[in-house]
Amino acid sequence: MSFQERAQHQIGQIDKELSKYPSLNNFEKQTSVPKVYAFLGIAAIYFFLVFFNIAGGFLVNFAGFIIPGYYSLEALFSAGKTDDTQSSKTKFDQSSKADLLNRGAQIIFRSLIQPVFSRFFSTSGNTAANLRSQADQASKPHAM
Repeated sequence: MSFQERAQHQIGQIDKELSKYPSLNNFEKQTSVPKVYAFLGIAAIYFFLVFFNIAGGFLVNFAGFIIPGYYSLEALFSAGKTDDTQSSKTKFDQSSKADLLNRGAQIIFRSLIQPVFSRFFSTSGNTAANLRSQADQASKPHAM
């Protein structure tokens, strides 16, 4: 398999993954720019700016805030409750202060976060649930 065939295969895989997001499909229809090329272009610009440290600190901190925030909200809006809390317990978590903080966090979630963000997260399907299997599958050598 030549380099060009492997590259086209990877672009096809990325396009298939990006097709799961309706906003990207709408973007592609409105602009006639393939969503995979827009995604790769934005990623290339991002890495260029970080590599040459053009607002690199801001971009890295921004990504470090957005990505965990997205997965946290996705876990909160998922059907199962096992992914809503961290599995590691500390002495502080077992105290009465933690109970008070937990109740306060639930109030804030139900009154502020859930009404604002619930429309962006569907209860069916979990993007993070099969992330490990996708990573394992991608790391396997392809047959030539």
